[in-house]
Amino acid sequence: MDLLEYQGKQLFAKHGVAVPSGEVAATVDEAVAAAERIGYPCAIKAQVLIGGRGKAGGIKIAQDAEEARAYADAILGMDIVGPHGEGPFRVDQVWIEGGSDIASEYYASVILDRGEKKLLAMVSAKGGMDIEAVAAEDPDALVKVHIDPTKPFDAAAARPIIDAAGLDEDVREQAAEVLVKLAEVASAEDANLIEVNPLIVTNDREVVALDAKVTIDGNALFRHQDLAEIADTADDPQEAMAKEKGLTYVKLEGNVGILANGAGLCMSTLDVVAQAGGAPANFLDAGGGSKAEAIVDALTVITSDQKVTAILFNIFGGITRCDEIAKGIVTASQQLDLKLPLVVRLDGTNSEEGLKILAGANLPNLNQETTMLDAARRVVELAGGNG
Repeated sequence: MDLLEYQGKQLFAKHGVAVPSGEVAATVDEAVAAAERIGYPCAIKAQVLIGGRGKAGGIKIAQDAEEARAYADAILGMDIVGPHGEGPFRVDQVWIEGGSDIASEYYASVILDRGEKKLLAMVSAKGGMDIEAVAAEDPDALVKVHIDPTKPFDAAAARPIIDAAGLDEDVREQAAEVLVKLAEVASAEDANLIEVNPLIVTNDREVVALDAKVTIDGNALFRHQDLAEIADTADDPQEAMAKEKGLTYVKLEGNVGILANGAGLCMSTLDVVAQAGGAPANFLDAGGGSKAEAIVDALTVITSDQKVTAILFNIFGGITRCDEIAKGIVTASQQLDLKLPLVVRLDGTNSEEGLKILAGANLPNLNQETTMLDAARRVVELAGGNG
């Protein structure tokens, strides 16, 4: 589960990491009122789960109430596309943050290295820019050290990392303490990723986290009720609906609805649809042993996404019985009054029975294909391109 910037900063503050003062706002009036309380200059920052907000116009510095209103009005409701084409992500909230005098910009992160089964600390004196570019252009500028889980990670253990990164001498002790606290956040909150870019030094020589990128292990949310509540409120409407129905669903940005049984087959289906020139609208794994009722639930979720213009069923029956899938398709078509084109590929257990059920239903919008590639090509054609 990814946290928004302000949620990450609130988590940092809980563990003693210095962050700028700020308030979250969902309307222009709320943003202006927050800016008045915080004082000027202040930053108006779009809250979306993507980088590159500044370049996209999602971060502005307001010098007075008039600018705060204008910037909040421009940012709220805007769509932001990520640096690699991700999104668009709609801005529903802004973070109003007190202005910071910046003397230096660093980079600091603590991530879970699954291969080593350890936390990995990374620090660079070249903060405020794309860290991937830093790593590619000047690998020595990014110091990487695994944290030994059998030993305490304290300021004495963190200091060699800070020294190797070449941070300003007078703030190295502070930076070491911050790195310790970031590692504490990762351990205590079950975070897979903690990233601060930039970690700044103010003119008063205070080390402050000016940004926060945090990813929490969703499987550990049962240990963190406060974070679980954030997850519930942050869910996309389709994802929230799928969660209620017990479905494994991830919303994507295309227009081709996808339903398959098994995570591997579902991922392969996404790839083949993309290969055929289409753009998947979702990942939906109906799971093994799916019954007709689960198919109705799945179609309810998929069709609630207004972007979807055609739906592909890719079912390989093992535990799953193809006749049950067919019954679910027929029932859902009738209950939901489906008008969207459906492309179905059934193979495996009871596939002949399933195909007979579909043929007997005589659904006008149903198309059957025998191979995954043919099904993908057909659904992309019926969807009208890539959305």
